[in-house]
Amino acid sequence: MDRAGVTQHYYIATPLSPVDDRARVLKYGRTFFVFDRLGDVQPGGLGEQGLFVEGTRHLSQLKAHLWRTPPLLLSSTVETNNFLFSADLANLDVSRYQEVVIPRGTLHLLRSRFLWKKSCYEEFLFVNHGLSDLFVPFRITFDADFADIFEVRGIHREKRGKRLSTKVENASVLLSYEGLDGVVRRTLLQSDPAPARTSDGELEYEVALRSKERASFHLLVSCDSDGSRDDGSRNGGSRNSIGYSAAISAAHRELETAGGAFPRLYSSNSRFSDWISRSIADVQMMMVGNPEPNYPYAGVPWFSTVFGRDGIITALQTLWLNPAIARGVLECLAAMQATKIDPASDAEPGKILHEMRSGEMAALGEVPFGRYYGSVDATALFVMLAGAYYERTADRQFIQRIFPHVERALEWIDNFGDSDGDGFVEYARHSTKGLVQQGWKDSDDSIFHADGSLAEAPIALCEVQGYVYAAKLAAAELCLVLGDSGKAGALHAQADELRERFEEQFWCEELSTYALALDGRKRACQVRTSNAGHCLYTGIASLERARRVAETLLSPESFSGWGVRTVASREVRYNPLSYHNGSIWPHDNSLVACGLARYGFKKLSGRILLGLLDLSSMVELHRLPELFCGLDRRPGEGPTLYPVACSPQAWAAAAPFLILQACLGISIDAEHQQIMFDHPCLPDGIPQLAIDGLRCGNVCVDLFLERRNDTVLVQKKDTRSEIEIVTIVS
Repeated sequence: MDRAGVTQHYYIATPLSPVDDRARVLKYGRTFFVFDRLGDVQPGGLGEQGLFVEGTRHLSQLKAHLWRTPPLLLSSTVETNNFLFSADLANLDVSRYQEVVIPRGTLHLLRSRFLWKKSCYEEFLFVNHGLSDLFVPFRITFDADFADIFEVRGIHREKRGKRLSTKVENASVLLSYEGLDGVVRRTLLQSDPAPARTSDGELEYEVALRSKERASFHLLVSCDSDGSRDDGSRNGGSRNSIGYSAAISAAHRELETAGGAFPRLYSSNSRFSDWISRSIADVQMMMVGNPEPNYPYAGVPWFSTVFGRDGIITALQTLWLNPAIARGVLECLAAMQATKIDPASDAEPGKILHEMRSGEMAALGEVPFGRYYGSVDATALFVMLAGAYYERTADRQFIQRIFPHVERALEWIDNFGDSDGDGFVEYARHSTKGLVQQGWKDSDDSIFHADGSLAEAPIALCEVQGYVYAAKLAAAELCLVLGDSGKAGALHAQADELRERFEEQFWCEELSTYALALDGRKRACQVRTSNAGHCLYTGIASLERARRVAETLLSPESFSGWGVRTVASREVRYNPLSYHNGSIWPHDNSLVACGLARYGFKKLSGRILLGLLDLSSMVELHRLPELFCGLDRRPGEGPTLYPVACSPQAWAAAAPFLILQACLGISIDAEHQQIMFDHPCLPDGIPQLAIDGLRCGNVCVDLFLERRNDTVLVQKKDTRSEIEIVTIVS
């Protein structure tokens, strides 16, 4: 609820409306499940529902029926830790010869579901609250289209593989598909106890219940694939011998281990505490079960895989709280760093991965994203993260191990990133199937001039020059740590030179901001965008110009009341309903807020924090979506949501952590066991904040912060702790 006590959600109409505007999501590793509030998978709508494993939809339909009709939804939710979905369902009126013989609500059905190791475990618990015996016809209908995730997103394929014959046994059904890549993908449904009748698309049960009696059964859906061709003569998918109870216990233990990596943050503002709890749970959800340790996948449903840019930014957002994420991201991306020139995947030596896919279309090259490197910014961001990780942890041994990858990334910046030798890093697509725009705003129409004409490649984005500037400085500090002062000096000089050129060519005096980009003819795209806020984040902007950029970003044309728009409302291509040309992205706002705080504008950072806090109170589960529409905030009304936004999205979930860090001015010196607060600020809506279990080196500390007038008092709960707290105030 907002302060006026009114909550309203608005959704933009699309050619196909969502089946359920509040879909539920579960994820474990490379498996995720999107379904409606009843727990069903409905065909139609936007078509994003289903059980997906490694880029393939293994269930495209799953419906529960009581007396041959859908049950009545009472309520449903996903636990705060994102592990268990549960739905309370009931029967509708059951009539015979126009007479109600079983009143609505006589039967209670509790439906519970979780994911673990490429399998979905489900329990159906029936309770008869009536005074008479009940005979309940219950059935589950199902199907699997084995569609590739890119097919689900709308890409048409001229040819597909073949559906193999369905194998039906007493208590199980095996659905199989042989792809054009020769891989057989299988979905095995097993029931305990066995249904009364089993067919290739339906499980039928006859549930007999005395008054007040309860009964339960379990459904296990296991998914797998292999590289061999299957002639249909063998069963295929292995039967999972682990039952519901054993699986839920094992999965809980794994979740508890992952949960201990984050400190506990809570506030006197319960809305803020709820938001932070959900955000931590969402970041953990995007990591638990992944084969890449401590690597957060980008988002569900469309980006549930390794993305370089997303992983790095999420690691930067969470670094002060959980540096293990940064280490996991650096290790993974270093291992997949490009080693050769490959135009088909936009790869060049030293370049950092954009995304990795494992589905049928990626394997066949129908999309270039098996390992795709079409990202102009991930390489510089990788170097920035390496420097920030060392500053946070003083982990010299790890930095020594990955420093060769840092050097290769720097070589890519100088030799391939700056393709025309003008001192700026730019991009142009080499793959005919790859991304046209290769910054974080990767819609085809996202980079344009003031008259609306699209910029021609090669394109030098303003924020990318900031990333390169920060990367050079970060690498220089790492060189000093490793004893190479000569190289450190050279990198500092390169950064200073870049900053001077950037100010000369990107500044737009009339707009009071930096140009979005330079096009292939070095013409400035004189458009007011949020990208300039990233230039504040990296420190490439001069102090005076940073002040003017800050005013531009928080002007009514750019700040909607919920957050900063990607494009200001007076620009010709502004469209608040678009993906990148006027929408609002939480992760983008976190970088902008951090940039504002860097130059001393912490109250403006606090405005962004409070805007997103209000948003979190008006969206289900307090979960910030990937993006939402950039319409002006209206009194007493909720935000206008973007219909196909990923939710959860890792860098949206992690946004409050970076903004909070910026407001507090917190930095952690592990080597000297010191935590510093540089002019800490808490916005008006957050008078108190507790941080329990914040790690500094090998020691943890519990902190309590309280706003007092225009200052913040920082206290250690345990005064005997060896960690030194330093607070800098005016």
